[in-house]
This record gives sequence, C-alpha cells and structure tokens, in this order.
Amino acid sequence: MTEKPVQGFAGLWNISFGFFGIQIGFALQNANMSRIFQTLGGSLDDLSYLWVAAPLTGLLVQPIIGHYSDRTWTRFGRRRPYFFAGAVLAALALFVMPEAKMLWLAALTLWVLDASVNVSMEPFRAFVGDMLRKDQHTAGYALQTAFIGAGAVVGSIFPFVLAHLGVSGDALAGVPDTVRYSFWFGGAALLLAVLWTVGNTREYSPEQMASFAESDRDEAHSAPVRALASRGFATSIAWIVAGIAVIVAVPELALQKEVYLLGALLVAYGGASLAAIVLARAGNGGNALSQIVGDFAAMPSVMKRLALVQFFSWSALFIMWIFTTPVVAQYMYGSSDAASAAYNAGSDWVGVLFAVYNAVAALVALLILPRLARRIGRVKTHIACLLCGAAGFASFLMVRDPTLLIVSEVGVGIAWASILAMPYAILASSLPQAKLGIYMGLFNIFIVLPQLLVATLMGSVLKAFFPTEPIWTMAFAAIVMILAALAMLRVPEVPDKFA
Repeated sequence: MTEKPVQGFAGLWNISFGFFGIQIGFALQNANMSRIFQTLGGSLDDLSYLWVAAPLTGLLVQPIIGHYSDRTWTRFGRRRPYFFAGAVLAALALFVMPEAKMLWLAALTLWVLDASVNVSMEPFRAFVGDMLRKDQHTAGYALQTAFIGAGAVVGSIFPFVLAHLGVSGDALAGVPDTVRYSFWFGGAALLLAVLWTVGNTREYSPEQMASFAESDRDEAHSAPVRALASRGFATSIAWIVAGIAVIVAVPELALQKEVYLLGALLVAYGGASLAAIVLARAGNGGNALSQIVGDFAAMPSVMKRLALVQFFSWSALFIMWIFTTPVVAQYMYGSSDAASAAYNAGSDWVGVLFAVYNAVAALVALLILPRLARRIGRVKTHIACLLCGAAGFASFLMVRDPTLLIVSEVGVGIAWASILAMPYAILASSLPQAKLGIYMGLFNIFIVLPQLLVATLMGSVLKAFFPTEPIWTMAFAAIVMILAALAMLRVPEVPDKFA
C-alpha cells in the first residue's frame, strides 16, 4: 500500500473552499426560514412541521449520493460532478426562495434547496478523506469547519448589515428586502465557491485510489450484501410494527399530525429492508437498495458509537435553528408578532448571534482543535467542546439582555466547531477507503433522524406543555447536548497518525 501525498495549505484550502459557499446558503436558510414562514402566515407550533422537508430530504439523498459517488469515475472526477450539480440547483433555489408569496411555495422551495445542498455537501465529506492521509484528517476537517464557520458568518449577518446600510427590513408587504437581497447574494457565492474547488482540485484516478486502499474494493462492496442475505426478517418486521404503533398513537395521544411522518418513515424503512433482504437472497445484491441497507446493517463499531453522539448533538442544534428566532424576539425584544418592528429587530439580532457562534467555530477550528486533539486526543476534545455547548444553551434560560447572548453563543460555537470536525476525523480514519462515500452518507442519517424527531415531536411537546413559552426548548437543547458528551465516553480513541 502506498501513501497519499502530503497536502500543503494551498491544497487543503482548495479541497474545502467550496464548503464556504455551501455554508453561506445553509446559514441563510437556518437563520431566516422561520422568519419567512411566520411572515407568510405560519404559526409558532407549525414551524417544526414546515421545517420537516429539510431533514427528510437529507435522510433520502445523502446515502444515495454517497453510494453512487463511491462508484462514479468520470473524466470530471469522482465527487466533483456532484459538487457542481448540487451547487447549480441550490443557487437557483436561493434566487427563487425570497420570491415565494405563499407558505406552501416557501416550504417546497426549502425542500428543493435542502436536496440540492445535500447533493453537494455529502461528497465534500468523503472528498477530504479521499484526498488526505490519515495524519492530515484532523487538519483537513478542521479547515473545512473553518470555512463552514466563515461562510455561516457571512450568511447569518448579511441581512443585519443590509438593514444598517438602509435596506428596508419591512415585512408588511412580504419577505423583507434585507432577506431577499441576502438570498440572491448567497446563491451567487455558493456557486462561485464550489466552482473554485471543482476547478482547482484534481482527484486521484481509480488506479491510484486502489493503491491507497486498505482493503480489497470488491470485497468491501460485496461483504455487507452477503451478510444481508443471511439475515432473517424479524428486525424488518419490527420496524414496520413500530411505525404502525406510532401512527396509531397520533390520534390516541392527540399528537401533532406531523408525527404521522415519523411512523411512515419507520414503516418505509422496514419495507425497504425486507425488499433488500429478498433481493440479496435471490442473488441480486448489486442493486443500490441492497447495497445501502447492507452497509447500514454492517456499520463498523466506531461508527455505531459515534452515531449516538451525533443523534444527541444534532437534536440540540436543530432545536436552536428552529426556535432561536421566536425565543429572542419574544423574551429579549418583547414581541411574538412576525409583522412587528420589534420581532424583525429580534430576527436581525438572531442573524448576528448565529454569525457569532460560527465565527467562534471558525477560529476554534483553525487555532485550537488540531492542537488540542494532538495533546489530549480527539475523543476528550469533543467531550469538552460539547459541554461548552450545553452551557451556552442553558444560559438562554437566565439571560434577558440580547447583547449578553453573545457569551452564550461562544459556548455554542465551541461545540459547533468540534461537531463539524472531530466525528468526521475519527470516522474517516476508521473506514475502508472504498466505502467512504456511502458510510459518510449513512453517518449523516444520524444527523437527520434527530432533526426529524425534533420537527415531528417538538411541536407536540411545545403545544402540550408550554404553548406560549418557547424558551424551554433551550433547556431541551442543553440536556441532549450533555447526553452527547456522555455518549462520547464510549468512543475509542483513533490515533491521529498514518498507520
């Protein structure tokens, strides 16, 4: 086995620069979609339901894109065709989004935007693993995190900057001009940044990748399918039964109607698993369904343990993205009326707060994470950062001065930096090269699942226990972030050096 060449700073920059543009678009979505939905008439307890398109899209798109990008070899490269196609579609969605005049159209455009971003984003994670040696994984994902943070700062703060430059933030006639112009800028920035990476990187050929691989490529693809063919149907049937139970429980427990989606997804996965097993037993294991289900069932042990950490971490983050705007507007600016000047001032401040945590993440990723990981290991580094995030969320319960929330966001930013770097660095150093795309895609299921749970269940919890007090969602975020840190104790340390 030969070693990959060491990448200098310029190489690391080019590999990850596209994420700068992707994150500008993602940050605009995160900071402004609740605002757009409420401006178009969406109620507070409808926000989770309206946001459900984003995680559902990721759940479907990322494993599929990961599966096919592992098998794509063209003159344009392996991952880069996906970067480009996703960037073009995402840019178009960002141009169209602020022109939505109806709530359903805004929700549909969010779905298109998230699907397109996922098409670009998933291969970028595998791309770092493709291009770098193991001893550069932490540095590579840390720099990628820095670009994510920098892009998110630009996307989050842009409406606030435009407002202070005199652009109208009036929402009485629809989406404010500050948001509209920001989305147009974001679309252009996303496309240009991805084009930079596409034009300034050259992927290794199939022959080179084979020489770097740690195991036989054909064996890596066929072994999970053989294991799938030997499985019984009991687990698949259990998923279906669980889904039916959730569907039945919705009217019985007076849950929000979006919980039906959760039940439907459980039934769908059980059905897909049954079909995959039948196909594998019939000798038709080369199909995408059997390959993806087989890989999911055969996840490495480290990946399973990291999956639980991701589940809790991203539950907290999704709560933050959905509910920070109504929390800040109501408790710090005194308004829950989406058309009021106070609400829109609070919304603009949320953009600043999101810019703060992303700026902190960029600095922490560049200046602290690689050094701290070398000193105490990636596992302990991640635990410490997650606890900082939990403290940041908990502080929302006590702070009423919006300026002091900047301190809260420092803690969140430290956690965000580690969430975007450490799990991927650990994972990329633990996976077979031939399966990096599909496993990165499957790993992101454990980002998507908690988002779906938050989107389908948090509305019911909010309505049942504190319908007019969204501040308590931040307590949920703090608790699940602590659970993520505890789950990280079960993850073994992977040496940050070339084996």
